Amino acid sequence: MKWELFISWRYFTARRKERFISLISVISILGIALGVMALIVVIAVMNGFDQELRQKIVSVNPHILIEQPAGIKNYQTLLADLADREDIAGVSPFINGQALLKVDRQVTGVILRGIQPVTETEVTQIGQYLVAGSLDLSDQDIVIGNELAQRYYLNLGDELGVISPNEGKTFNFKVAAIFNSGMYEYDANLVLTNIAAAQKLFDLKDAVGGIGLRLDNLYQAQALRQSLQQELGLKYWVRDWMSLNRNLFSALKLEKTAMFVIVALVVLVACFNIASILIMLVMEKTKDIGILKAIGASNKAIKKIFTLEGLIIGLSGTALGAAGGILLCRLLARYEFIHLPRDIYYIETLPVQMRWIDSLIIVSGAVLIALLATIYPAHQAAQLNPADTLRYE
Repeated sequence: MKWELFISWRYFTARRKERFISLISVISILGIALGVMALIVVIAVMNGFDQELRQKIVSVNPHILIEQPAGIKNYQTLLADLADREDIAGVSPFINGQALLKVDRQVTGVILRGIQPVTETEVTQIGQYLVAGSLDLSDQDIVIGNELAQRYYLNLGDELGVISPNEGKTFNFKVAAIFNSGMYEYDANLVLTNIAAAQKLFDLKDAVGGIGLRLDNLYQAQALRQSLQQELGLKYWVRDWMSLNRNLFSALKLEKTAMFVIVALVVLVACFNIASILIMLVMEKTKDIGILKAIGASNKAIKKIFTLEGLIIGLSGTALGAAGGILLCRLLARYEFIHLPRDIYYIETLPVQMRWIDSLIIVSGAVLIALLATIYPAHQAAQLNPADTLRYE
């Protein structure tokens, strides 16, 4: 161990005459620890929200939608051409529209989606979310979310009506399945039936609203969308899941950045305390500095002693905060003891996804700020004149 580090460690661990300085050191360490821990947890939670919402959206919806304003009439040919492409994992026709759901005398607006049950499982994961019934749908069968089922006390086999938005005619359906996607927006407002029933409901005859595509890599959706748009021309409207939910993910990204900046200020304030500690420590150790210089210590060595002292405080707080943040993230991910109102946050529990690169950036940033806080006090200590410091001793 170099003698500069040895002296810095002794200053850090020794009982000081001025207990106030020791108290501020403890407060600074705890401040940095709390700031680092809060940053790690906040960023992990924001990553969890982003990942959870992304997963819910792409599991209930296709990665790419191909639509025409008036519906696609000869869709079988296009369906076959798309199914032959190697970069597409699954294709399925669909019909999307708004309708009114009538249960006894109660009426509510829903998104009604007509699906082809055989191929729908290749495009979405709606079949994996079923908690009752199956996707083997007849023209009179309908699939509803569990939130909708609980709101109107519906069970398998119960009858309800769907009012057509075109003619105002009521079509009778029977609940054939109930799904639980874990996302309130879908579980409360999305209902599904087969293509034939949706065609009658929306008066589309033999046409479908569009074709949904699923990719092996969902992050290739934007590139494939641009390619398909060029191939199919302007008569088709090609959209991907990223563009459809751009506002949501942009808001999440902005919120993540804002939370990072706000919580980072805690670390910044705590690190500025390091500068205060070192300034007071320099005043307390003026005699020691004079003696060290008198026996041959250079200005660089003196500067190094107080820089290392500040780094020890910064590293102690950072290490404590990183350990606490990682532990808390693991507890939140494993036990899910914080529950959220689903109608506000879409999901049931606080999601956590810790990325090591984020933690590394936070830890590195905290140590760097602590290092910068030592520059002025260490420089002042190095500039002390040994004759002046020992004159009255």
